[in-house]
Amino acid sequence: MYPERNIEQYMEYENINNRPGLLGDVSSLLGNLGISINTINGVENRRRGLLVRTDELNKLRRFQLMSSYIDDINILKIRKPQVRDRLAVRHGRFIKRAEEDKKVFRFTREEIGILVDFLAEIFQEPGHRLIGIRGMPRVGKTESIVAGSVTAKKKWLFLSSTLIKQTERTSLIKGEYNDKNVFIIDGAVTTNSTKEEHTHLIREIMSYPAIKVVEHPDLFIEGMHYTLEDFDYIIELREDENQEITYEKHKKKHWFQNEDMDFFGGM
Repeated sequence: MYPERNIEQYMEYENINNRPGLLGDVSSLLGNLGISINTINGVENRRRGLLVRTDELNKLRRFQLMSSYIDDINILKIRKPQVRDRLAVRHGRFIKRAEEDKKVFRFTREEIGILVDFLAEIFQEPGHRLIGIRGMPRVGKTESIVAGSVTAKKKWLFLSSTLIKQTERTSLIKGEYNDKNVFIIDGAVTTNSTKEEHTHLIREIMSYPAIKVVEHPDLFIEGMHYTLEDFDYIIELREDENQEITYEKHKKKHWFQNEDMDFFGGM
């Protein structure tokens, strides 16, 4: 319906006076202006988020102007949808973002479903993306990456891993060089590797225009001469909000043994 309304926007407003019938009035006004609502949900306290479609951005500007005369609502955002916006509408809350660094997103174990959706959205974006995931062993890092790949309908490849046994790939076959694949690197394993062929492969894939996900990015940059500025996203995953992420175990010679082996128990 209304194929000409192909401009998607995210709109967020605050309920100043959440009276009965307010949502219906807002929806009717949008409809009368030729703006379709794709998805709508409450987000945070007294806020509502909408994904809308229109054929002219001027119609949304007109709605914003008209709504300024309505005492019951206050328009907060109208913009092209970001990943956080889509997830907020889908799950009814915003994902946590670090105040000190806007590229750092924080999740707890109970929010893995939201994390999987977040990763899937990123994985579906075109071109190069470098994502780092911090977290203690068995918290759910690897399962989240794999589940996000499945949700995004992407093939995933482990370049280094401790999933079943310690893996350090030294080459890829022709079909594995595909910009639609998700390449997964365990930063601790790669940093401790003594295989020159593995290091060469990692550097090759790091310059390849595809999605790369690095577990333990802080360890990875120590040994591979990259910086955190090279990452587009940094994700922190904890058992709870108070868990501290440390690297003492990862720096031991045999840190990987019996740590991240149980896939369904969470890596």
